[in-house]
Amino acid sequence: MKYLLIAIIWAGYCILHSYLISIGFTNLMVRWLKKYYAFYRMFYVLLSLVLLIPLINYTAQLDTEIIITYELPLNIVRYVLICGSLAIFFWAFFFNYNSLSFFGIYQILRFGKTKTSNPSEEIKRNGLLGIIRHPMYFALIIYLWCQTYKVSDMVVNTVLTIYIILGTFLEEKKLVLEFGDPYIKYQHEVPMLIPFTRTKRK
Repeated sequence: MKYLLIAIIWAGYCILHSYLISIGFTNLMVRWLKKYYAFYRMFYVLLSLVLLIPLINYTAQLDTEIIITYELPLNIVRYVLICGSLAIFFWAFFFNYNSLSFFGIYQILRFGKTKTSNPSEEIKRNGLLGIIRHPMYFALIIYLWCQTYKVSDMVVNTVLTIYIILGTFLEEKKLVLEFGDPYIKYQHEVPMLIPFTRTKRK
């Protein structure tokens, strides 16, 4: 029963996390906040972190028994995957994406300013983004499953993996709406979550 509870509360967090950044809700915030919407991204990130901390602590208290241990050579493989996933995650975060925009700092710095640009010029395809469209999500999935020790870890990692995959598809829809045909072309040329896989071309 406690594992069902863990799954429910983590699923609830994921649903709330996704809803607060959904197209419908953010459009509503744009209408309500107007120019002050520039502060919404930072609020969203801070709220996500504030809710995540007690959730992690609560889950850890419900299940403390370790049922999976890693011995050689599996432990070496696990550490290699962990280091690789962290390297991919932080490389993408700092070199392929706008980290200031992720935290909402860029939006605040642009407060009160207008910007026009060509969508096709904003689609980055250098580095990891030329191999996989969502390298951070790919790295996060690997990292999650390398940190599995307890039944609660398996439950949480399953919920988060499903959320990441579903969230990626939802994000893809948002990116198509934002960038249009240039992003659709990008979708046909670069895999979404599994690198070095062939994609279907229209």
